[in-house]
Amino acid sequence: MLSFTNISRCQIRILQSPVRSFIRNLHRGPIPVSWKRPQIGWTKLNFDGSCKGTAGKASIGGVFRNHEAEFLLGYAESIGGTTSTIAELAALRRGLELVLENGWSNVWLEGDSKSLVDIIVKRKQVRCKEAQRQVSHINLIMPELQNCIVTHVFREGNRAADKLARIGHQLQKPKIWRHIPPDDILRIVHEDAKGKIVFRRR
Repeated sequence: MLSFTNISRCQIRILQSPVRSFIRNLHRGPIPVSWKRPQIGWTKLNFDGSCKGTAGKASIGGVFRNHEAEFLLGYAESIGGTTSTIAELAALRRGLELVLENGWSNVWLEGDSKSLVDIIVKRKQVRCKEAQRQVSHINLIMPELQNCIVTHVFREGNRAADKLARIGHQLQKPKIWRHIPPDDILRIVHEDAKGKIVFRRR
């Protein structure tokens, strides 16, 4: 026969179980993600690398926008077989080269690879020689800018760059779009400008 104390404990456990389940589900709920525009006088670059297939064929892409969320420039290209980390680094490096070419001095750099942001911001060490070469080139360009910040965003907030990187797989040579992007990108740019929220599943 259960004592009163044991019965009470059983009841508490039964009552607490749905609460724990609710809290777990609350934390596992979808995360609202949206693209954020830069401040006046700043240019924002969203960049991305893409790898597909067992051969690891990679491409890169990126999009520049101003404080009014207007499309300034986009780029995409295929870079051959490599790793996803090097593709992300190559996408950032190419974007920074275009920053210098266009004379932008206050730049917000944003990508959806947390490991890449850690490499750049936290100076996380990389062992791969090619990755080291890409990082060295990036570190040479960034000090030339008047102001530069690097942030991570979930892929749902990086849709335009992700789409351009995937377009890169189809290209025979590097391509740059000025002022007018491809239709698929223009749709995303307009949605981002309106603050569209995309929910990310945990």
